[in-house]
Amino acid sequence: MRAVFAAVVFLTWVGPWACAAQERLRVAVFDAELRRSGPGLLLRDIQKGEAQVEAVVQVIAAARPDVLALLSFDWDYDGVALAALVARLEAEGLSYPHVFSARPNSGLIGGVDGLDLDGDGRTGGPGDAQGYGDFTGQSGLAVLSVHPILAGEVQDFSAVLWQDVPGALLPVHSDGSPFPSEAAQAVQRLSSTAHWAVPVGLPGGGRLTLMTFHASPPVFDGPEDRNGRRNHDEVVFWRHYLDGAFGPAPQGGYVLAGGANLDALDSDGRREAIRSLLTDPRFVDTGPTGAGAGTDTVEWDGIGRLRVDYVLPAPDWHVLGSGVLWPGPEDPFLEVVEAASRHRLVWVDLALP
Repeated sequence: MRAVFAAVVFLTWVGPWACAAQERLRVAVFDAELRRSGPGLLLRDIQKGEAQVEAVVQVIAAARPDVLALLSFDWDYDGVALAALVARLEAEGLSYPHVFSARPNSGLIGGVDGLDLDGDGRTGGPGDAQGYGDFTGQSGLAVLSVHPILAGEVQDFSAVLWQDVPGALLPVHSDGSPFPSEAAQAVQRLSSTAHWAVPVGLPGGGRLTLMTFHASPPVFDGPEDRNGRRNHDEVVFWRHYLDGAFGPAPQGGYVLAGGANLDALDSDGRREAIRSLLTDPRFVDTGPTGAGAGTDTVEWDGIGRLRVDYVLPAPDWHVLGSGVLWPGPEDPFLEVVEAASRHRLVWVDLALP
């Protein structure tokens, strides 16, 4: 009954394209905030039908994306939490037979043991992992797809060192020396979570390359602006990728779907980074909107509403529609959406080749 209700609400929001699955490809990003304080806890919550998990399921079931970049989802080695979520979605009538996930940099301490990566004068804390995290895999990424994922052709850039990014804005001390240390910068990876280019096979022999990531918040640091600089370089990485700086890049048929943690107008951070993507002719900004908050995609306590989650297709796609799943204040489904996450699901409909 909940799935039926969600489907009725969603048809009201997005119109007839929701009924024409054979004619379009819906690509979405959703920062579901399914992160927990310890390993195994997310699996426990999925299995017991915890309220937030159920709300996330209802949001995804309402949107019914064909390809979904799922952010802030705890990774585990055997993928049992992701399999449990897929099974829960299946129970709501939404089948994702193809998934991809890999160990993210969040919580990863291998190779950096004993180093102070965040410059707080201590070692062994969550900020001293390759990406902030209390345990390996906390707040990772996953891709869910109706269509086959070509796992053998995935490009995983998570091990790229920050110092190897063209024009890297590496932080420095006031005297110009590397922050927090030369040893730390020699091993520090760019990705706070991951950068993936995931190819998906489409009906008729076509291909979608899903480019996804989740950048570090550009705050919670000091005058060296380590997080702000890292966020900038995580965002502009995709321009370097399309330039060919990290190996073969698709010439078309790609979609960037990820979390920049950056608003082009209002947020803290180096806003020029996301502006450079939105104005790059190799991406199309469809300006997706929702009834509840225009183009904004998150509402944070004490900060307000910002646009930080993006789906940007290549210009060779024919765009059929786009939106932010943010119901208006009178819509009863708003309660479900707010219970799921502070973020809102963002989608773009593309014509299949």
